Amino acid sequence: MPGKVARLLLIGILAIALVLIWRDWLANIEAPELDTRAELVRPGIYVLFGNGGNIGVSAGNDGLLLIDAQYAILTAQVEKALTAIDPQPPRFVLNTHWHRDHTGGNEHFAAKGAVIVAHDHARERISVVQHPSFRKHKVPATRAVALPILSFGDSLSLHVNGDEIRGIFMADAHTDGDVTYKFMKANVIHTGDLFFENRYPFIEVDSGGSINGLIRAIDRILAMCDKETRIIPGHGAVTGRAALAEYRKMLAVTTGRLRELRRAGRTVAEALELQPNADYDRGWAWWFINEERYTRMIWELLERESAEVEADE
Repeated sequence: MPGKVARLLLIGILAIALVLIWRDWLANIEAPELDTRAELVRPGIYVLFGNGGNIGVSAGNDGLLLIDAQYAILTAQVEKALTAIDPQPPRFVLNTHWHRDHTGGNEHFAAKGAVIVAHDHARERISVVQHPSFRKHKVPATRAVALPILSFGDSLSLHVNGDEIRGIFMADAHTDGDVTYKFMKANVIHTGDLFFENRYPFIEVDSGGSINGLIRAIDRILAMCDKETRIIPGHGAVTGRAALAEYRKMLAVTTGRLRELRRAGRTVAEALELQPNADYDRGWAWWFINEERYTRMIWELLERESAEVEADE
């Protein structure tokens, strides 16, 4: 009997561990969808929606070019959606930043011959172990085969499928290695996680992100847009300049309110109780960046901003 009890106890412990692992995995991806689906943005340009970051796709005589590659475990779904557009494997995969919901598929596509491209800082981050505080576990280094073989600094241009895809570095925003890619002729922009459509953003302090850098990046992207521009966000639906401008306003207003509370000597606990952004919380908070997490994230970023100013004086 004692042996049976011990076995049952062990089974129970293992079951709880599996549930916790599964919950932690889900906490870092989009709400589950059954499939990766494609949507036409402009002739020859698509977006793939699924679990993880949105994938931009250019298809034409030169083959497939991807912007981001979602999670590694989702490559079968992504490949199935791509095959409906072009049965040949992608020639290029351009990363917008280092996070695994955007770079996890690098290894799969690199093994099939794709050239992986990213900013210098993004390559540096995925080449070593990361310890982001928003997760309870470390992110291992990417295997050498999946590392970008082409990295760049301020800008990059690729001439593929009759268009110029221009990559522009946006410093210290969502991370320290964000790139916005614009299809110059088609007038389509992929922002990566600089823009979460109709949602509070995630800004990773541990990866060099900053609220001021994010607002500067959005200002630069707005300057690249006109009323006809189609914008593929890192997460959310394809949209246009008006939605990006509203996002920029939200960032400035909500951050400004929290900055004023800090200047008045309030604590983050008091800010959470006062709920200065309740009007925005109702429309912009979501399961990953809810009201509390957004307030704490911006508060931490403002504290770091203040410490840097004091250090420079």
